[in-house]
Amino acid sequence: MAKFIKAGKVAIVVRGRYAGKKVVIVKPHDDGTKAHPFPHAVVVGVERAPLKVTKNLGAKKTAKRTRVKPFVKLVNYNHLMPTRYSFDVESFKSAVTYEALEEPSQREEAKKVVGKALEEKHKAGKNKWFFTKLQF
Repeated sequence: MAKFIKAGKVAIVVRGRYAGKKVVIVKPHDDGTKAHPFPHAVVVGVERAPLKVTKNLGAKKTAKRTRVKPFVKLVNYNHLMPTRYSFDVESFKSAVTYEALEEPSQREEAKKVVGKALEEKHKAGKNKWFFTKLQF
């Protein structure tokens, strides 16, 4: 079977609290680990996507509307639906680790790093599909 769940691949979460949200796979584990003995991946996603910005909005309002609220999570492969899209994860790959997921303060730091990276990508106009709300 071809391995299509790789780092940088965009997927959609189909179960749980974040069902219907787009995520980027940061670190896949096909064989599982001792703590999680099932195939899973560490993912980064967009909990709240940026809103539409028009040219007559002020700078303060524009900054508020372009904010991205991220989440960092460990997800079972059964709960992911891979897409054809990919995303560059090099800017936040070092911040999102297993240790960061287990300690709440480190998780918050990882979310801040990821949020900044995602906002920069959004402002640059890259990966537009990733930053739109999924319509279904």
